[in-house]
Amino acid sequence: MILTLVGISYGTLDETARRARGVGADIVIRPPATSIISLSSSPMSEDLLPFLMKQTHVTLATGTMIQSLGGFDTLTGIDLAQFNKLSGGFRFVKGGPFQGDDDVIVDEYYAREKRLSVGSSITLMNHPWRVAGIFESGKLARICAKLDVLQRLTSNSRKLSQIYLKVDNPNGAQSVVNDLRNKLPGYFIYTMEEFSSLLTINSVGLLRNFIGVVIGIAVIVGFLVVSMAMYTAVLERTREIGILKALGASSGYILNLIFRETLLIAIIGTVVGIIMTYGTQWLMLHAVPASLTQETVYQWWPIAGAISVVGALLGAIFPGWKAVKQDVIQALSYE
Repeated sequence: MILTLVGISYGTLDETARRARGVGADIVIRPPATSIISLSSSPMSEDLLPFLMKQTHVTLATGTMIQSLGGFDTLTGIDLAQFNKLSGGFRFVKGGPFQGDDDVIVDEYYAREKRLSVGSSITLMNHPWRVAGIFESGKLARICAKLDVLQRLTSNSRKLSQIYLKVDNPNGAQSVVNDLRNKLPGYFIYTMEEFSSLLTINSVGLLRNFIGVVIGIAVIVGFLVVSMAMYTAVLERTREIGILKALGASSGYILNLIFRETLLIAIIGTVVGIIMTYGTQWLMLHAVPASLTQETVYQWWPIAGAISVVGALLGAIFPGWKAVKQDVIQALSYE
């Protein structure tokens, strides 16, 4: 459970960073009251674009609008001509760009998950759309529509969720960012490298807290499950324990037997858990490739193993205490 959920957290952030870098921009501007993984409900005005184009070293400015579809899905509105200049354009594996106002283009993972092909109909935001093209994943978003159409449907005329800038010298992007931060106080302005570097577990408090809760639940579950298993094992071996004590076995010897068995169970469980994460990774890749992305986070293997062992040993304390406190006569007569 720990490795799967940690892998999803890392995978989601890394996929977001990969798609952000795929835009080809040097600078990203986000509105006030924005977090790293979500956007503000108060988007920016398109009037910012002419202002930004007048700034020194800025060669291109274009914006996108992002509309949540519920769950992990979002619909992104783009000015395709401007976006092509910024990123070099989408690489279509089937179909092509928008032909009409009700057209959308989707990436290959979303098409596979939703079983879509060129010409398929799909309803998003209670509006019917036609799939005009399917493009290679890794650039901006999974579902894109015309910017002006999405603005009209959401009653957000001339509003943008993000703005991307291209500068004449990428090595000087940081100086442009510093200048814009002085002119646009309150806005979140980053170089693309800086923005990508912020997409980590430590930078996203929500995910960091989420992982902490997962670890806490894992320790509690491990404690309860192992405690019940070892308690049952002690009950089943009451006569055996009585015989050992009658033969002179010390309390330490009996505790050693119980804790060694617990440790073996914990180690086997850890190995099986690691193997099972590859199963969940394969399942997500083939069942929900556009919704969840899971990575193999090797540095969490020893952490998860330690949590497993500690939780198991804690769960064995009470059964072990019960075993060493048993009366020899009662243990030998136990049926």
